[in-house]
Amino acid sequence: MPFSSTPVKATDYRTHKRPRLMLEEEEEEEEQDEESYTQFQIDPLDSTFNPVESTVTEESELSSAAQSSIYCGTKYIVFESCLRELFDTCPICRGKSDVQQQRMGTYVAFSQLCHKCTYNRKWQSQPLVGSTPIGNLLLSAAIYFTGGSFFHFQKICRAMELQVLHYSTFRRHCRNFLEPAVVHNWKSEQQNILQILQQGGTIAVAGDMRADSPGHSAKYGSYSIMHMESNTILDLQLVQVFGGSSHMEKEGLKRCLDLLENKGLSVDYIVTDRHPQIQKYLRDRSITQFYDVWHFEKGLSKLNTLSKNKDCELLKKWLHSIRNHVYWCATSSTSGPEKVAKWTSILNHIQNFHIHDNSIFPRCEHPVCVSKAPKKWFKPASAALRKVEKVLSNKRVLKYMEKLSHHFQTSSLEAFHSLILRFTPKNVSFPFMGMLCRQYLAVLHYNENANRTQATTLAGQPMYRLELPKSKKGEFIVRPIKTEPTHHYVKELLNLVFEEVIIDPTPFGEELKTIPVPPELCAEFERPSKEETIARHVSRFSQEVVESQHIDQTDLETPGVSGLQHRKE
Repeated sequence: MPFSSTPVKATDYRTHKRPRLMLEEEEEEEEQDEESYTQFQIDPLDSTFNPVESTVTEESELSSAAQSSIYCGTKYIVFESCLRELFDTCPICRGKSDVQQQRMGTYVAFSQLCHKCTYNRKWQSQPLVGSTPIGNLLLSAAIYFTGGSFFHFQKICRAMELQVLHYSTFRRHCRNFLEPAVVHNWKSEQQNILQILQQGGTIAVAGDMRADSPGHSAKYGSYSIMHMESNTILDLQLVQVFGGSSHMEKEGLKRCLDLLENKGLSVDYIVTDRHPQIQKYLRDRSITQFYDVWHFEKGLSKLNTLSKNKDCELLKKWLHSIRNHVYWCATSSTSGPEKVAKWTSILNHIQNFHIHDNSIFPRCEHPVCVSKAPKKWFKPASAALRKVEKVLSNKRVLKYMEKLSHHFQTSSLEAFHSLILRFTPKNVSFPFMGMLCRQYLAVLHYNENANRTQATTLAGQPMYRLELPKSKKGEFIVRPIKTEPTHHYVKELLNLVFEEVIIDPTPFGEELKTIPVPPELCAEFERPSKEETIARHVSRFSQEVVESQHIDQTDLETPGVSGLQHRKE
């Protein structure tokens, strides 16, 4: 049957009898609906209802349990024309009623008055906490806590003519309720994580910095510290640019290590990239540093350039094996000299020599086999071998090889940095507190879903997917499929907002003020008046140019006179 607001008459139609238990349940639900309606309705005698000027009354004050049941309920999209059909007709005398409407964001209220029988009532689409509609605050929280964009959501709503709150209202909700809740939630979780780690002695961590903009134009740099054994983020420090990105990374690491030291945690060693200032800083602080293997392997880019030379084409067949050899040297060794001995053995191996003069690693560990393709080996004392040896046996390469991490790597930290893009895209500019809170949300999401298991089929077989990364240049790989991520942290934040923050936001606001916010970069310069700037503004395309027809033809034929001189005239 088609949907209609008017009853549809049908012939020979009889309703089936329902069990008495069902009738009793419906009667109880109707009684509950009537109680909830009388609890939240506004005085029917007040015909000048304005939701903006409404104050906290007994009807609008909600307990935490009532608020929880309200914002967790199911919501629907309702058309205004369908709502007006409920109020256009008086339910007593069936006469035409006078209807007034008030709207505030997603909130709408109708006032109905019948001039014939003086029946009147008021209805509101959502309850109020003070003068704040719960639906407006819930929408702001859902956008912010899931890392969404308000403007993208606003475009969707405008496309379907769905009423939505203004951006100024969204920012006010973020400033007063949402950002204090995010900071409090992360500080509480961080405190719990650090208290657990205090019982285990020294810890192994990994650190790296991520900038908010590609290239060297970054405004913010966030340095993250990850506990490698539990795969959880321990701390994240947001640093505003000063003196270049290299200084930002050092400052972020210093703040993270100071926080761990103040909490009574001792760092056994840290895995980072090969940043020179970080090396010196950790050396002065007497902290053992190891290098990430992936960053080192990526730094051997000279081999790719060398393999394009005509006399070193044989190197192309060995590139994949050399990269694998880097990881094997790091993970199969326990000391720096052993890593170097295994690394330098590759020079003998590519010549088909598997016995070495080094006592630490005297021979290759692979089984000896007779090669049937002698052309795949490098010839001793050849020019190609000398070029490869110059790259692989470089002093700096051997120095870095000695300090490669033999256990943990920073790949999980790189995965966290890619997750931050969901909450803080690089093509969007955020204020300092907005950038910090959104990165805290990324930390909460990552810590909750970092150790997801691999998905399996109904038969219990692990699931994989086939991919073709651009870096592999035509080589397919398989990746395990993880289980679906969870978002329990969003539920916890919503509970915190509606059960604590909105009731008494003062302590949460004071906690937010303890975070030092640096001044804006434009504060370093004197701001001119807008009128003077407009008066001085001249577009480079608006300069007066003499058209060609105004130039004398005799001048054009004059030798030695350029067209540029004519245009200047």
